[in-house]
Amino acid sequence: MAVSAPARERLLTIGTVCRRLKPEFADISISKIRYLEDQGLLTPKRTQGGYRMFDEDDVDRLETILRLQRDEFLPLRVIREELATGAAKVRRRKSAALGEQEEGLDLDGLCERAGIEPRRARELEEFGLLEPRVESGQRIYSETDADIAEACETLARFGIAPRHLRAFRTATDRQAGLLEALVGPALRSRNPERRRAGIEDLQALAESAHELSQLLFTRNVRKLAGQ
Repeated sequence: MAVSAPARERLLTIGTVCRRLKPEFADISISKIRYLEDQGLLTPKRTQGGYRMFDEDDVDRLETILRLQRDEFLPLRVIREELATGAAKVRRRKSAALGEQEEGLDLDGLCERAGIEPRRARELEEFGLLEPRVESGQRIYSETDADIAEACETLARFGIAPRHLRAFRTATDRQAGLLEALVGPALRSRNPERRRAGIEDLQALAESAHELSQLLFTRNVRKLAGQ
């Protein structure tokens, strides 16, 4: 629906939104906002000429999405679910920040959170998709492991077995290796300030690398769809 003249005065262009959020989200860009719209996370209004226009609710929603990506590295699928259920504003759990250890889950807790059977967990671990740590002889899984297991189970419904997902693991290992080469010395430093700066650089690099991976993947998917 086209935006009426009175309503248009209360709306913001995509460029204005980008400039408004830039102080907090240095890597925000028009292309990133468009990408989030393509993923169904944003639904800005349109003028008769087709220009995107955002109201304050749209901006609040965008800020929430960006914070969940930046602070908790949640995949867009999870962010979409939390926005739909209203859980994004008040998180039931707070993911650990970089440099902090995540809350641990035993095998039963992992299976309950991810909705999988123990057999599936063992299979995912066999192919390197889950990486539990061992404490007192017991495997302890992270909350990220639970999210990964849930995503793998969704793909399994389409016939994609864990062995098919090794390519994802290999690609992410290479990406993480590149980031490690850039900030590894700072992260290993005994100087608290240098280590803190290294973590900040790692977070900024991870956000940009994650966005690039999403954009490249989206471009390939569009090609498959003939767009």
